Amino acid sequence: MRAGIKVWGPLVRIGHWTLALGIAAAWLTRHGAGAWHEWIGYGSLFLVALRVLHGLTGPRHARFAGFVRSPEATLGYALLLSRGREPRYLGHNPLGGWMVIALLAMAALACISGWLYTTDAWWGDARMESLHEGLAIALLVLVALHVTGVIVTSLRHRENLVAAMLHGRKRPPSGDDVA
Repeated sequence: MRAGIKVWGPLVRIGHWTLALGIAAAWLTRHGAGAWHEWIGYGSLFLVALRVLHGLTGPRHARFAGFVRSPEATLGYALLLSRGREPRYLGHNPLGGWMVIALLAMAALACISGWLYTTDAWWGDARMESLHEGLAIALLVLVALHVTGVIVTSLRHRENLVAAMLHGRKRPPSGDDVA
């Protein structure tokens, strides 16, 4: 048995990595893959919907109410981070919580705009195509910021967050940590 406290369950972890693979696969199949690209988009949208449902009904560290903090709390955390004095969180920190929301929203918008582009009303419409491409690029920018945040947080708190998202466990809180 791995040491530490179980934070993220299988649905969060498998959903996270499957959605990450879906986003990468959608980007790699964006030119000339037709039905593959579409089905990857539908699968990714399903994963987003599943995560939203789990975020409303799941266990403590999966629930949005458990990790999405107020704008004031998030700004306060960001100020502490800029001074190198931010607390460690057992679950998502305030910036990470809002990044989850941003990533899910942007993935959903990219998927929905891609689906709309296949409908009779929007087929071949240059504006919808541009919107879909713009949302996909914005999603990749958010992914880059997310990865940067994971690296910074892992280094600052000497904790491998990638490994934690694989096995679901983190070391117990101590001192100024926030459970």
